[in-house]
Amino acid sequence: MTVPDAMLAIEITQPGPPDVLAPASVPVPVPKHGQILIKVAYAGVNRPDALQRAGAYNPPANASPLPGLECSGHVAAIGPGVTRWAVGDPVCALLPGGGYAEYALTAADHALPIPAGMSLRDAACLPETCFTVWSNIVMRGGLKAGERFLVHGGTSGIGTTAIQIARALGARVFTTASSDKKCAVCMDLGAEKAINYNEQDFAAEMKAVGGADLILDMVGGSYMSRNIRSLADDGRLVQIAFLTGPKVELNFAEVMMRRLTITGSTLRPQSDLAKARIAAQVEQHVWPMIARGALKPVIDSEYPLAETPAAHWRIETPGHIGKIVLKVQGDG
Repeated sequence: MTVPDAMLAIEITQPGPPDVLAPASVPVPVPKHGQILIKVAYAGVNRPDALQRAGAYNPPANASPLPGLECSGHVAAIGPGVTRWAVGDPVCALLPGGGYAEYALTAADHALPIPAGMSLRDAACLPETCFTVWSNIVMRGGLKAGERFLVHGGTSGIGTTAIQIARALGARVFTTASSDKKCAVCMDLGAEKAINYNEQDFAAEMKAVGGADLILDMVGGSYMSRNIRSLADDGRLVQIAFLTGPKVELNFAEVMMRRLTITGSTLRPQSDLAKARIAAQVEQHVWPMIARGALKPVIDSEYPLAETPAAHWRIETPGHIGKIVLKVQGDG
């Protein structure tokens, strides 16, 4: 495979709204020890990309300043020490950044084979959400079959993935969404109950079924105290984002008396080794779910790379359901 010296990429020209995203010609990165270079077919669009664009989520010091945390494509070059992959192999991968470009670097251990029968377009939507969901609800949250699981934002990329993975694990799945239409989508994906948070009190609804054993939340703010009320005794709350703010006043007496656990994580700042361990678990446990049809990406929309600003406007509107994907070089 011939790799050019320069490539088309989407840069963040300055912090701001989606219109600050602009095309640019930049050098193609060269893989170092343990890395692979991917010729990007499709790239997933995620909320951390929008936060980075707005100036609220800086990339790690050694990461590409370009947005984009997941992609699919073919291995274009390999660095020293890489043995699993060969040039031409189809892969999808978690990226430290740089997905909004024709070529992207990642650690070889953060790439996974394309699931059998899945398109590159669908596979581009897997890494960021599957790594996040599995590491937080299973590796950190300890979700088990038969437990009651609540995920907020059930029609987001994280939400649609979490519903399906939790259901495949044998958990009882509950979720919140902003409309009856979105609640219906959640039910179709396997939720036992979908709560329209504009019309119902999710804390009261969860208490009525015995409380949640595990909650996955990306809302924060006023949801924090309501999540505490929603938990069963010995329940666990895993926080992965704060769409409405990270600061809140909590009465920890209830946490202590009811033996609750509050934890959380962010994926991007974790070490390469930690991400490699997550990748191994995802391949071992989640890829078989895909193979048997228990998990499939829900895709809201696709945009060409040149229309990346429109994709960012879309992810920041409340109407989207599932993942948004950029067509970079397509299946060719």
